[in-house]
Amino acid sequence: MSVPKTRLDLPKTLSPFRFLSSYAKPHRWTFIAVVFCALLGIAADLFQPYLVKIAIDDNLMIGKNDYNSLILICLFYVGLSVSSLFFSYLQNNLLQFAGQSVVAKIRKDLFAHIFKQSMSYYDKTPSGSLITHVSSDTETLNQFFTQVLLSLVRDGMTLIFIVVLMYHLDPTLTLYSMIVIPIIVIIAASFRRYMRKTYQLSRTQLSQMVAFAAENLSGMHLIQAFHQEKEQMNRFTERNHSYLRANLREIRTNVLFNRSFDILGNVSVAFITWIGGMAVFDKTIEFGVLYAFITYIRQFFQPINNITQQWNTLQSTTVSLNRIWKIFSTQPDVKDKENAQPLADSDVKGGIHFNHVQFGYVQERTIIEDLDLHIQPGEMIGIVGTTGAGKSSLISLLCRFYDVQKGSIQIDETDIRDLPQAALHRMVGLVQQEPYLYAGSILDNVRMFDETISREDVIKACQLVGADSLIIRLKDGYDSRISERGSGLSAGERQLISFARIIVFEPKVLILDEATANLDSKTEQLIQTALAVVAKGRTTLVIAHRISTILHANRILVMSQGQIVEEGNHAELLSLHGYYEQLYLHSQGNMDAAQTFS
Repeated sequence: MSVPKTRLDLPKTLSPFRFLSSYAKPHRWTFIAVVFCALLGIAADLFQPYLVKIAIDDNLMIGKNDYNSLILICLFYVGLSVSSLFFSYLQNNLLQFAGQSVVAKIRKDLFAHIFKQSMSYYDKTPSGSLITHVSSDTETLNQFFTQVLLSLVRDGMTLIFIVVLMYHLDPTLTLYSMIVIPIIVIIAASFRRYMRKTYQLSRTQLSQMVAFAAENLSGMHLIQAFHQEKEQMNRFTERNHSYLRANLREIRTNVLFNRSFDILGNVSVAFITWIGGMAVFDKTIEFGVLYAFITYIRQFFQPINNITQQWNTLQSTTVSLNRIWKIFSTQPDVKDKENAQPLADSDVKGGIHFNHVQFGYVQERTIIEDLDLHIQPGEMIGIVGTTGAGKSSLISLLCRFYDVQKGSIQIDETDIRDLPQAALHRMVGLVQQEPYLYAGSILDNVRMFDETISREDVIKACQLVGADSLIIRLKDGYDSRISERGSGLSAGERQLISFARIIVFEPKVLILDEATANLDSKTEQLIQTALAVVAKGRTTLVIAHRISTILHANRILVMSQGQIVEEGNHAELLSLHGYYEQLYLHSQGNMDAAQTFS
């Protein structure tokens, strides 16, 4: 299954906000239109007090009863109000369109980038954290565009306009008003670091709680089987309370920060009213000027308060953006070569060669040591061994979920590192012990939502593996919808559907990773019949939990501590009286053999 290309091959030195601006760049004309609309809307809004000032000083205070002038001023006032409403509406809609488009693209690219990561990344990263990044963190970016950016544009320009108008009305009062600016800077600087720390703590606690919930939902059958509901509930409650405490701490900090500005604004209005009132009594300024000035000073603190209220969102945006950027800057351990070319289907025979392979999940611990194995096209190979012998690691290397540390793996004569991963995964079909089914129809689960595969091909594949008779008994047949992981279907039915996938996608190499381990004897026989159909004409590797699964394999490999200790067919291995014989006797229920083997 191919992953869509993204715009994320960016230099590591790119900062998170420059990365965000790269997504906003295609919408630059929309953002320019937002600024233009904000400019007109703010101008219409702020000229209203100036009209009232003209009405007071040039008409009412001098006793001039010019009703025509007052009516004209009123009409202008109404016109400015309507204009302010129109341009504010247009500005909000344009910003929402641009912001939502940017966030939707980031969310899509983030999901695609997570898909590109190697298996080692998922080994280290909890799925709950990734869910938080894709959903919660991208939603925080959405709030940045719809709240923070809107406030910075509109309220920032409002502040500039207000200062200009205030200075035009009375420079002296304007200078008195500017005394509060250093106080604002001090308060903002004092709170900034602490607010960021409280938000980071809150987001960390939320991420841990979501990860814990996702982990428990995935293992619910195990929790109920061992009656761990109370214990897990206590652990969840502990994480929930930690998040509650962190969230309340963040809210208290935010409220204290915002209320500080409210108090500062009210004190400033009282101060300007006293200074301006004394000037009116001394007849150094007109009453209309004082009215307009007080109106502007109140409006002056409103955008400041709006901007400071967005401070927490800005902090959360910074944290979320850094978390998202951290994912984007993470490169997969397993990468395609620049000149990687897929092989034509007709050129693939299915020969597999492990050439002196060495591998370990960490450098300090080797799982597979100097493995040399050669499998001929069309050969069926059984692989057995105790837990930790290296069987699954061998398969993971062939699928290139991980790269070898030494040596090479070839399909026919081509090193798998020279093939695109998408092409390799088309060549190698994997059926696991627990086949994964998606929420959707059975038809779509067989063809993996690839609509280029016809319904007829899906039905034919299901008939070949013996799944057709089971499917047509369902209410809607192939259109029957199943839930996530195929609940409602038996383990055998899920495996048959996964075998049908193999027929549909026609890989040259088939891997069964203990695919019959959890099946009863009757269902296992059904799967064995399907396996014979699926394996025909393909190189097949079967990791076996049950020896009966591989009795008819061309060769059986016995692994121990990352090495092949025995090799041959069933009869040859029994004649050696070694590891394989002990495993076989153990599988037949011979407990004495089991004790000898252990």
